[in-house]
Formats: sequence, structure tokens, C-alpha cells
Amino acid sequence: MRWRELSDEELMLAYSEGDMEAFEVLYARHKSRVFGFLLTRLKNRDDAEDVFQAVFSRLHRGRHRYRAEIPFLPWLFTIARNTLIDHVRKGETYARHITSSEQAVEAYAAPEAGTDPLRTTIAQLARLNESQRRALEMRFEEGLSFAEIAQRTQTSADNARQIISRAIRRLRGLMVNQERRHENN
Repeated sequence: MRWRELSDEELMLAYSEGDMEAFEVLYARHKSRVFGFLLTRLKNRDDAEDVFQAVFSRLHRGRHRYRAEIPFLPWLFTIARNTLIDHVRKGETYARHITSSEQAVEAYAAPEAGTDPLRTTIAQLARLNESQRRALEMRFEEGLSFAEIAQRTQTSADNARQIISRAIRRLRGLMVNQERRHENN
């Protein structure tokens, strides 16, 4: 089989069925892009390498859940972003990026003139719980319906809708607080 001629989705399906050669082609195609994404956001090579390994570890663990109708690259970068957020939220990295004072955390998450909006968004998304973040990603990045989200998260469509609604309200509140802080400064 000519692996290099196959699409990412075809390779991922082959990998999900146990073909390591398909994974090697996928890894070769996207490792630089994923690492660049992580290094740009973390600005620390050691942290980026740690998260990079975790991303491909998650890809490996989740390979059996991959479906052919899901575009591979958005799926891979959803894994990368979730892993990045989890890394920023925990332990030593958390202490380096966010202070323990609630007021200081709010100020840290607030966008300033010239700051990276993606970094600000990641900081805000990091304040949501895992189920809210995952539900928002499935809804707005993967374009899934509430029923599809419910199926993936093993809940009802009404509960999926409620999780997303609460997450949006929380994000809206964070944004309003940031706007007020900027108006007061």
C-alpha cells in the first residue's frame, strides 16, 4: 500500500485498526505543525516537548474512537489544545502562569492592548471545567448537534444543551468583567 498517497483520515482509520506504518506517516506529516503550535503558545521548549508527547499519547489512546467523518487535522488540534490547557492548569506550570490571588488571575486573563487574543481565549477557556470546554469544542469547532454531543458524552441532548449554555454564560461573564476592568483603567 502506498501510505503517502492516502488522506489523513484514511491513515487514521488504518492506524485505529492497528497499522503502525499508517501512524508513522501521520506523525511525520504533522509532528512539526503540532510542536510549532505548542511552542508558540507555551514559549518554553521543555513544556512544549512534554505536551507534545502527551498529545500523541492521547491520540494513541483515543484512536479507536476516531470516526471517518471527522476531519483529522481539527481532531488532532482539538487534542493538542485540550492537552495544552490541561498542562497550563496543573501543578508547576499553573503556578508559573497564574497567581493564586483571584484578582490577579482576573488581571492576568484580561486582554491588554497588543496581547495575543488566542492566549487570552485559552486563559478564559481554562477557567471552564473539562466537560464545558469539551462540549463547546464539539459544538463550535466540530459542528456537532446537541444529539451528537450527547451521544459522545453519554448524556441527554437536553443536558448537553444545558452544559453548553452554562459555559457560554460563564465566558460571557468573564468577558464582561474584563471590559469593566479595562474601562476602569
